[in-house]
Amino acid sequence: MAKKLKKKELGKGIRALLTSMDKEDLLERPVGQKDSETSIRMIPLDVIEANPDQPRRHFDEKALEELASSIRTYGLIQPITLRKMTEDTFQIISGERRTRAAKMAGLTKVPAYIRTANDQELLEMGLVENIQREDLNPLDIAISYQRLVDECNLTHEILSQRIGKQRSTITNYLRLLKLPPEIQRMLKEELLSMGHARALAGVEDISHQLLLADKSIRGSWSVRHLEREIKNISNTKKAGTKAKASKISDDLRRIQNNLKMQFGAPVSIRQNSSGAGKIEIRFDSMDQLNDILEVFDTLD
Repeated sequence: MAKKLKKKELGKGIRALLTSMDKEDLLERPVGQKDSETSIRMIPLDVIEANPDQPRRHFDEKALEELASSIRTYGLIQPITLRKMTEDTFQIISGERRTRAAKMAGLTKVPAYIRTANDQELLEMGLVENIQREDLNPLDIAISYQRLVDECNLTHEILSQRIGKQRSTITNYLRLLKLPPEIQRMLKEELLSMGHARALAGVEDISHQLLLADKSIRGSWSVRHLEREIKNISNTKKAGTKAKASKISDDLRRIQNNLKMQFGAPVSIRQNSSGAGKIEIRFDSMDQLNDILEVFDTLD
């Protein structure tokens, strides 16, 4: 639906994580020789293993073959990044797609940076590197953000610094995970754009979300059109709420206003046709609740 943007340079977050990786002359050295984080080594493909926590779960075969064809012609231009596991084995931190394409292209060795990283650092670097890619759908990015928050114990502020994105951007992505599975599927299949999904995430009623999502697809609605429809529903709902509130008698309204002044908090009285009803007192903080309770104490 939306055109893919031209791939941007990696954000400051991944640069901070993958420090000391300046490209120097390519070094052909035995695997067992002492590692250097500032140089590139040629590593045999048969001693490289995948990262079991790799954020990307699907690799498009056609895209892999296209990359493999490019590698056959020009070689692997961008080195992958590895973590040393044993003296003779390495695990991928970033670059599994390039590694797979290199195997398809028939290479036996690939250029790589070697890093020393623990499991959490490995997961964090892999996730951050992954979300910098241009071919991920918004839902995959949201899942990676959530994993960074949950599994790497990153606050939204620290995550914002890591990936060079505003906190509001991160929040908008994470809200996608609260959408119904059906709408998440529409987003993943690119039937809906990120803008559509973000607008739908602001709708509280799931039935309304699904209805609006279906209408958006069938009617080829723009994001702005969808936002207008959501606003219309919200205005209709507010009008209905005001109409219901206006049905209480003048006597009850006076009581409601007196209670608001007494408690210093919003008070609403609702009554049905049989005469039964309820009084609701809302509070915004524990301090306000304590003030309300003190008023009750004076009524003893």
